[in-house]
Amino acid sequence: MHELAMGLPHVTVVHGTRGNAVYQVGGKSFVFFRTPRPDAVDATTGERLPDVIVFWVESEADKLALVQDETTPFFTTPHFDGHDSVLVQASRLGEITRQELAELVQDAWLAQASARRRAAWLAEHATVEQEA
Repeated sequence: MHELAMGLPHVTVVHGTRGNAVYQVGGKSFVFFRTPRPDAVDATTGERLPDVIVFWVESEADKLALVQDETTPFFTTPHFDGHDSVLVQASRLGEITRQELAELVQDAWLAQASARRRAAWLAEHATVEQEA
């Protein structure tokens, strides 16, 4: 996850008060490791989940597509109602492929990057895909 996020252009990583990584593009967070909160708990033990990652998504429709598909590890909580992001436990990332994770990180970056950076990245990657 870290390698994928840092592999995108203009990315910086800052750390929250508890040392949690926050990946940003142009000062806007696109992926961050959340500290344990009371709204995300283990269904069996009631303990706060220690390994929640937040990914920005482009729209509410994208969010719903991820969280409503019960075959994925993605979820949300009422705290994130109205927020274009999805949550996943780091311990469950193995349930998706590296390619799916790469697309999720790229989509999160695209959702937060400036229009100029987004257009440049998309133009560059459209050329690469056409050559492949």
